[in-house]
Amino acid sequence: MIADSKVASRVASPDENAAGLVQGALDPLRYGGYILDPDEVSGIATSMIPRGAKVLEVGCGTGSLSLMVRDTCRADVVGVEPDPARAQRAADRGLKVHRGFLSRELIHEIGLFDVVLFADVLEHLPNPQAMLLLSREALSAGGTLIVSVPNVAHWSVRANLLRGKFQYQPSGIMDATHLKWFTVATAESLIVSSGFKVIEYRASAGVGICDNSRPPLSWLPANYQARFLRLACRHWPTLFGCQHVLKAEKL
Repeated sequence: MIADSKVASRVASPDENAAGLVQGALDPLRYGGYILDPDEVSGIATSMIPRGAKVLEVGCGTGSLSLMVRDTCRADVVGVEPDPARAQRAADRGLKVHRGFLSRELIHEIGLFDVVLFADVLEHLPNPQAMLLLSREALSAGGTLIVSVPNVAHWSVRANLLRGKFQYQPSGIMDATHLKWFTVATAESLIVSSGFKVIEYRASAGVGICDNSRPPLSWLPANYQARFLRLACRHWPTLFGCQHVLKAEKL
């Protein structure tokens, strides 16, 4: 089911922020391939959500992660998504989706939630704190926030900077639609300044993403590369973690 919010008619896709930074148009469905993996955002986020919770996923995209949350956590999931192609794909998967942006009016319409989930969304916003403050109004007493953001201090970004390169890409950590950049410290600072207390943190491995598919890691056989990344993101999350995943309590 898809429902248009009151501002849907004037909503532009966040992908328009990539204009002039990459060649050609971006595929709006490029992030539709989540699989349930304990070392990736999908598995980490679902492990942080209690069974039977009422979950609001802001920026639900194609609904791939929402489906895993619904089925794995037996959760009641509602999505909000501004891009029309992604919103339609999520609705086609049987999810409840509101096309547009999260707003106070929409919160009054859909009610309160146990969990608000932002999976790789805040980096696309000009004012992520305003969105986090708004999300507090969508949380019931004792509710929790789950956020994942790309790690700008990832080894691949550091290697490129040492070579004097900062090149936007159609996807991944250097996605050309990103407006903000985060380390774990800046992500935690943003969340805390928005009225939350961080209670859990993990980093994702990013197995198979473009940022890890370059030398010297690309010289390893795929199975060894995957084993190394899963181990490295646990021991050196600020260097090898692809995304920072944080869970926070509403204060």
